[in-house]
Amino acid sequence: MARYRDAKCRLCRREGMKLFLKGARCFTDKCAIERRNYPPGQHGLNRGKLTAFGVQLREKQKAKRIYGVLESQFRKYFQWAEAERGVTGENLLRLLELRLDNVVHRLGFAASRREGRQMVAHGHFQVNGRKVSIPSFLVKVGDAVQLRPTSKLQARIDDNVNAGRGQVPQWLDLDTNEKKGVVRSLPLRDDIQIPVAEQLIVELYSK
Repeated sequence: MARYRDAKCRLCRREGMKLFLKGARCFTDKCAIERRNYPPGQHGLNRGKLTAFGVQLREKQKAKRIYGVLESQFRKYFQWAEAERGVTGENLLRLLELRLDNVVHRLGFAASRREGRQMVAHGHFQVNGRKVSIPSFLVKVGDAVQLRPTSKLQARIDDNVNAGRGQVPQWLDLDTNEKKGVVRSLPLRDDIQIPVAEQLIVELYSK
């Protein structure tokens, strides 16, 4: 399974903003953006102005890095979004939001999407009573995402939920006692609070 294995903080510095890739660390003064808020590399402080293509590329890279998706898979999501009815950019973000690792993070069970991906891959969650260990699994309206009864992550889940780092979006219902979340509806654009201009991504792929 291909995945990014280099330093995560370099990604935030390259985009010039916090992407919250390292969970609790991102909320402390140890965050790389707090210490070195400029692109990584030898010429990070002297980079010139971006072209129109560069701006579009940065938006695509930002979305990929926020959701932890590599290029081939991201392009596949775009093709699915383009084939659906509605606004392509919003369809793309909706598909990314419905990934199981993202839902686990949105429910507050994981401090970051990266941690959510690891939890799912290790088989700690079930959907509608069946174990699912595929982070890219797309949930549907009415699906119930729950920590498995045999999981050893109870204390970790409690710590993440009690930390309250983010509000559970309206399209999800959370039962903290049962360690369970239910997908109430499909996420709308207003529910997806990420700093990405999705129309620029559509323009980039439409060239």
